[in-house]
Amino acid sequence: MADKEVQNFKNHFRMPPLAWRFTFAIVVANTLWSLYRVIVAFSLDALMALFVAVGLLLIFFYVRVFTLTVQDRIIRLEMRLRLAKLLPPDLQNKIDHFTVNQLIGLRFASDTELPELARTVLSDNIQSRKTIKEMVVDWQADWLRV
Repeated sequence: MADKEVQNFKNHFRMPPLAWRFTFAIVVANTLWSLYRVIVAFSLDALMALFVAVGLLLIFFYVRVFTLTVQDRIIRLEMRLRLAKLLPPDLQNKIDHFTVNQLIGLRFASDTELPELARTVLSDNIQSRKTIKEMVVDWQADWLRV
């Protein structure tokens, strides 16, 4: 995407859109209000409203977690295919040894940088996504993230 700024480790993190944060604020406010109503003027209606509010809050979090889980699974598949194409023969049989966190960290590395970085990640058993991303020199942007 030519109109976007250059992506790197410092600016790659993506916050959910404003609508997502606004919705979260509404759901939290509703939960707190429902809790207040149960404490101040207990009734079965107020209790049911609290149950619904807590349910909405849980749904809100699960939607985000499930979405990120699907994204991680897609990244895992994409990176395994990419590694199968780019790794030298001595590393080909180690593709299944990479953890999801390692694959997610490696995904921003360029094709030329990926084989050596993958070797380092495996040999040093680096598990932190952040650490691996910080090791990337030739950052390949990914603007299509959740």
